[in-house]
Amino acid sequence: MILLHSQALVCDARPDFPLRIAVKRYWEPRISSEDPDALTLILAHGAGHHKEHWEPVIESLYRLSQRSARGMHRVKIRDVWSMDCPNHGDAAVLNEHTLKWGYHYFSIEDYARAVHILLSGHGSGIDVDFSTRRLVGIGHSMGAVALTLCMTYWPKPKIQSFVLIEPMTTPSGDFELPQNFKAALIAGAEKRRDVFPSREEAFAWLRSRANFKAWNPRVLQIYMTHGMRDLPTAEYPDKTEGVTLKCTKDQEAACYRDQDNAARVRGYNYLSVLSATNPVHMIYGDVDDYIRPRRIKDHVLSAGTQGLQTSTTFVEGAGHLILQTHPDKLADAIWSVLDGRPLDVRERSFL
Repeated sequence: MILLHSQALVCDARPDFPLRIAVKRYWEPRISSEDPDALTLILAHGAGHHKEHWEPVIESLYRLSQRSARGMHRVKIRDVWSMDCPNHGDAAVLNEHTLKWGYHYFSIEDYARAVHILLSGHGSGIDVDFSTRRLVGIGHSMGAVALTLCMTYWPKPKIQSFVLIEPMTTPSGDFELPQNFKAALIAGAEKRRDVFPSREEAFAWLRSRANFKAWNPRVLQIYMTHGMRDLPTAEYPDKTEGVTLKCTKDQEAACYRDQDNAARVRGYNYLSVLSATNPVHMIYGDVDDYIRPRRIKDHVLSAGTQGLQTSTTFVEGAGHLILQTHPDKLADAIWSVLDGRPLDVRERSFL
């Protein structure tokens, strides 16, 4: 049985960066290693989600680490750091008043800056020198773009390798997200129900919705437990009973309003540079869904990385929301990368 411990922390780089950064450190005391070669995993989530969505994956990774200790090849994990995008999860609560002004558009660049601040040791609240750690960046969806873009800032974070899961990197031109698709994402966020009489009623409503029925039950429970907060809030100052989403529907929509897909295109343009200088492992679901059609995946894997990615893995039965629907399969795919045995390898390189 995995006994996962966690510690909630806040990185505060104000006034240089106006948004506080909510982070959670995870470790398993019986398994975590202090060896210099042990890995520190840095996790970044996608839009509409939050840092705790990774917990089933983290538990599975420690379980796999425990099993590998009995074999010849042991991958050692020191600890795992999962962060909120600054307008999501606990960070959204910390920043709720700041986000009221000037954040009608929320660029993934701001997410990337938050990653960079955390790993570069700016601000206060995190007494860890990440430059001495053996870092692996693992990002899902827009979190994968944020990890990619953080490497374009100076000083460059010392991330040794990357696992990019369904990255929302988008080439310009015909492959850009069409305006009607962006409009649908924005409308879906803005119209989402976000006030409930209780957490129990919120959970019942979520389970009744088609989109959430496909989610792993553990992740859905986490979404309800860690993704909601008691009223009143800055968004709903006059509502005194019930619960609402930590990431307001306006702030989720703000992520989709990113002008001209600029950050996604910048992330795409930098992929080949990143892949040429660091081991980059790409993980996709093998389902051709509307968020990441296969033609875009194939284009990213060929033209985007210029074929320089270390490995490519397709997870059977999963789509873009692989972290929410198939956490155990995703953990297996990540573990194969960490263990130097990625599936469907295009080029071979170890961490």
